[in-house]
Amino acid sequence: MRTKKDFLKETVQHIDIKSQNVLPLVDAFGKMAFQARNLHRAAGIYDRMLKDDGCSVILVLAGSIFSAGLKNVVVDMIRNNMVDAIVSTGALMVDQDFFEGLGFKHYIGSPFVDDNELRELHIDRIYDTYIDEDDLRECDMTVAKICDSLPKRPFSSREFIWHMGKYLSENGKIKDSVVLAAYENNVPIFVPAFSDCSAGFGFVHHQWNNPDENVSIDSAKDFLELTKIKIEAKETGILMIGGGVPKNFTQDVVVAAEVLNYDVPMHKYAIQITVADERDGGLSGSTLKEASSWGKVETTFEQMVYSEATVAMPLVVGYAYQKGNWKNRTKRNFTKIFTEEKVSK
Repeated sequence: MRTKKDFLKETVQHIDIKSQNVLPLVDAFGKMAFQARNLHRAAGIYDRMLKDDGCSVILVLAGSIFSAGLKNVVVDMIRNNMVDAIVSTGALMVDQDFFEGLGFKHYIGSPFVDDNELRELHIDRIYDTYIDEDDLRECDMTVAKICDSLPKRPFSSREFIWHMGKYLSENGKIKDSVVLAAYENNVPIFVPAFSDCSAGFGFVHHQWNNPDENVSIDSAKDFLELTKIKIEAKETGILMIGGGVPKNFTQDVVVAAEVLNYDVPMHKYAIQITVADERDGGLSGSTLKEASSWGKVETTFEQMVYSEATVAMPLVVGYAYQKGNWKNRTKRNFTKIFTEEKVSK
């Protein structure tokens, strides 16, 4: 009979874009066709965002990309001033990044396995990746512990994730964490559907045991805070991996600012890497040109790339990293908008 150790052997290794010079490859893509040429144009647009010092960059993330080895791409983006704000699914920031920050791992697995056997061993599967369910439960309870330590009031996800970063700075096991790097570099992270991940289990535990006074997440405050960033930034570019709620949330802030009577421009630059189809009207596949009809995205510098993220993201980000235009960018420190608001009040 096999044991958990028979499955959880080899850990997923995160790719290092700093050690790979992809410039010649991506430039060669520009002389090809189909998605190779689209990827080359997307990489050029992202580099243009970083070269445009008047543009603030919002990174939008969905899918299980950190468990798949892309976590350190985002860590390097934060540390090298290649992103100013992040909007993400909860699974990425909690189940995958915070989870690894606590010292846990994702393991190389296989989709050709008996999932009932995995269930008996408390092993969760993400396609060809394994996670120890018992470690995830500990991650859930760490979120509950953070809840228990905070003032009993509603928080935006951005506020709560800041406290998660603070926790990792004091108790974390590794330094290569997106949540920790964002905390250290004043890059706000928003998770508009925060309860849809391990954080949700932690919040349920916390609120069940504290029914009268407890910590909660205010999703409207999330929307307001990201809208404040758009108003402060004015010109913005968005790099989107996947789609869904984070994509729509980020595009909607242009309209939200208009509702507040602020005349802000549409997102000046926009890239989306996805494998979703536009024909079903879903958020993951709707094109950037479609978003223009809603007054959210300009179409001069926009590019759809129909490719799986583990292949395309290191090439697009690695290209811009090797170009080096991030070295001359002004650091935005958008987290300070909200800490300074508290001081002024």
